[in-house]
Amino acid sequence: MKHKHEWMETLHLDNQLSIEDIPDLDLYMDQVIQLFEKKFVGQKRNDDEKVLTKTMINNYAKGKLFFPIKNKRYSKGHLMLISMIYQMKGALSINDVKLTLERLNTKITDESFDLQRLYSSYLELMNVNHAMFEKDLLEHMNEVETEVAEVNDNDEPYLEQVLLVATLTNMSNFYRKAAEKLVDEMNQKEEGDKNEA
Repeated sequence: MKHKHEWMETLHLDNQLSIEDIPDLDLYMDQVIQLFEKKFVGQKRNDDEKVLTKTMINNYAKGKLFFPIKNKRYSKGHLMLISMIYQMKGALSINDVKLTLERLNTKITDESFDLQRLYSSYLELMNVNHAMFEKDLLEHMNEVETEVAEVNDNDEPYLEQVLLVATLTNMSNFYRKAAEKLVDEMNQKEEGDKNEA
């Protein structure tokens, strides 16, 4: 694949909702949607895809993926959690996202928990992950080129794409399975703690 770095830039994987992007004022739902659409427009697969909709936000609220809103407004904390949900839902079921964030939501409402500090750590890890992904993706592309060159077929670009799609989905499955195992372990601990109480 030619122009690998340029192609990777088209993925816009470095877009994250930074703390500076989040206003100090609480936002109405339409404002939340506008903020996310503006920030993540480059990550949409096509123009018809929506980053965030009213239905999604309502489902997150009904499903208790984040702590209750007040006066139909979303706080800075809500936006941080919605940003994390946005990333997680691409790989995990909504139920797994809920299980992951359930205790965090309790900590936010019951304690003087510093969500902003945790979110800063999350953003820092996303930056590290982005750099690691670019390095790994280049290695995968180079390995695929080497393998396809040995096939001796006139349709090398297509075969490279097929093998790269297969490789990336395989890696994605590895990471998803590891995340699901962590969710299961968190859920087992929560169930164990409830049974002991």
